[in-house]
Amino acid sequence: MAGYGYQWGLWELSIGFTVLRWSAYASVAIFVISLIGFYFVKDSGFGPKALLVIVLLISGIASGTALYWQQVGGSVPAIHDITTDIQNPPQFVAMVRLRADAPNPPEYAGEESAEAQREAYPDIQPLELSADLQQVMDEAVTLIVGRRWDLVAINRNEGRIEATEKLAWFGFKDDVVLRFTESENGTRVDMRSKSRIGRSDLGVNAKRIERFLDDLQDQFE
Repeated sequence: MAGYGYQWGLWELSIGFTVLRWSAYASVAIFVISLIGFYFVKDSGFGPKALLVIVLLISGIASGTALYWQQVGGSVPAIHDITTDIQNPPQFVAMVRLRADAPNPPEYAGEESAEAQREAYPDIQPLELSADLQQVMDEAVTLIVGRRWDLVAINRNEGRIEATEKLAWFGFKDDVVLRFTESENGTRVDMRSKSRIGRSDLGVNAKRIERFLDDLQDQFE
């Protein structure tokens, strides 16, 4: 309920994170207590043991999930703006009005974020395709629709697509802008993904770019 409570407007984000943190502590405690409980029900029938197994499974999954995200959070830099072109990142245009109240502004995060990206995600690079620009844009739109992102804008004259993905748990919204430019061999695709809220994105934006560009490349192989 930590994330859904925030998404449904039941509490502020800080309270949601507090609920999540203490729920994780409680899950670990319940898991340990359940393990100890097996000693006391070793001579009991099937019912108590089955109940403890169920409690172990549920608390184990909850504890494992919390520990996983804690590990992820410690392994990635505290940045939330990722782009294939650090020197000249694609700019949000139509998305600006939708980010008006967002804590993270639409402008690129700056050199500190760029340096952190260079160290953590060196494989985030532009995609070069030997295909017509408009055809590449068509395939990109197909992928966006297939992912059920909100398609905000398509500007074929400027070679730009903007879209938003809403994450399921907390309902966070991350915005994406794709820039298509003609190159010597066909079309160059640059992509930028930025969270509207939060200092760290837990690596979500980088994964989004990698997977999207991989899928786009697959369409032309």
